Amino acid sequence: MTVPVTAENTKILPGTPKDLEKAKNVKLFQPFQQKSVTYHNRIGVPPMCMYSAVDGIVNDFHLMHYGSLAMKGPGLIIIEATAVVPEGRITPACLGIWSDEHIEPLRRLIKGIKSQGTVPGLQIAHAGRKASTAPPFHGDYVESEEDGGWPNGVVGPSDNAFADHYATPHALTVDEIKGVVQSFADAAVRADKAGAEVLEIHGAHGYLISSFLSGNSNKRTDEYGGSFENRIRFPLEVVRAVRAVWPAEKPLWMRISCAEYVNPEPLGRDPEGWDIYQSIELAKRVKEVGIDLIDASSGGNINGVKYPSTPMYQAQFAEMIRKETGIDTAAVGLIHSGHDAEKVLENNWADFALVGREFLRNSSFVQHAAQDLEIDAHWPKQYSWAVNKARRHNKEKIQSDFPKSEKSNIVVICEKLKKFIAEESQITTLVLGNKNEKLSAELKSSNEVLVLMQTEKDELKLLTMPIISFIFNG
Repeated sequence: MTVPVTAENTKILPGTPKDLEKAKNVKLFQPFQQKSVTYHNRIGVPPMCMYSAVDGIVNDFHLMHYGSLAMKGPGLIIIEATAVVPEGRITPACLGIWSDEHIEPLRRLIKGIKSQGTVPGLQIAHAGRKASTAPPFHGDYVESEEDGGWPNGVVGPSDNAFADHYATPHALTVDEIKGVVQSFADAAVRADKAGAEVLEIHGAHGYLISSFLSGNSNKRTDEYGGSFENRIRFPLEVVRAVRAVWPAEKPLWMRISCAEYVNPEPLGRDPEGWDIYQSIELAKRVKEVGIDLIDASSGGNINGVKYPSTPMYQAQFAEMIRKETGIDTAAVGLIHSGHDAEKVLENNWADFALVGREFLRNSSFVQHAAQDLEIDAHWPKQYSWAVNKARRHNKEKIQSDFPKSEKSNIVVICEKLKKFIAEESQITTLVLGNKNEKLSAELKSSNEVLVLMQTEKDELKLLTMPIISFIFNG
């Protein structure tokens, strides 16, 4: 995706408050710093599979889909589950990162997301025993080899299927487990080369890592099964391998399922399976080896259980992990409004609010959340004039993002302006340009001029100022 300077939204970020003073007590619209990464607000788009790839490669659909979300101002977008090996895809139409061939198309997508001011993240994953299935909009069945599936290549911790109509997995050998660990590390290297700024390891929803964690799915009797220590061995090996190659200055997240609802009480115990209390202990361990945030989800590993349906029902998991371990957490699940998201943060349940399906229903969720909280947030500049005020009624000039080659021709010179620059704007250097007859004519009929100037920190700034006098250099 090639986005020219005029189409970027990196100076006035969509989804940031226009009045910082008014928004100072609204946590949802405060920036959040993790290592080298600053999210301009605490609203994120979590990974949501689109099932629209061929051979795992990003295509124009993904550019349109993620671009439409990035333009509307979330602080973070985590690109959907991206498989570390071909047989690790959920469906034949899922994204992949098992080959260097995937890097450049993914880089184009990431550059597009960044051009709109949003932090780009990527989730790396292995579907395990839930692989080789059909996209949900086609149905719930296993894809045959004739239709691009691999029903005889599905793997898991044990040979028990997720459901009767799913493929029976091959139980991974120890050597094969080591190979999968290396595939996660290789995927992390490619994600870094593609420009991802946040990486998330998918350890939830019954996919490979999740199915190793739970005694309900992991029936192994070797060092990778049985006790809690054995069941967390493979996930810890993955985290260590990824952290070793993922840049130290970039955040590393992990998504986990905090309950499986075999015990219908969300906070109930399931010691032989998986529960919030084991999740807390896992969070402590992965924090020690380099995880920076736990993305606290639930479910997906056991077929046929009943899930809660109340708003923010998973936030309690994020809260407990945050309180017991001190690690940053993200809450996800049935967050429908700005009030919901702010409640999560205001109550210190989590540090970040991930809003999934609501973004699919309404890509302008950030702006609507701002309205819920009585905050006036920036829209992308391309939409702002229409959203805020029709152009024909707008007599006020606003800051422009025209290329420097067009605007740096303008120069304003006078002692009064120089004094204003020095005392009020702390500008030390005026950037001069060349004579331009068209701009000269426009200036003579205008009362204002756009000036490109350089600050003491060598940052270029465009400011609109009243014309006092002007000359052109050259």
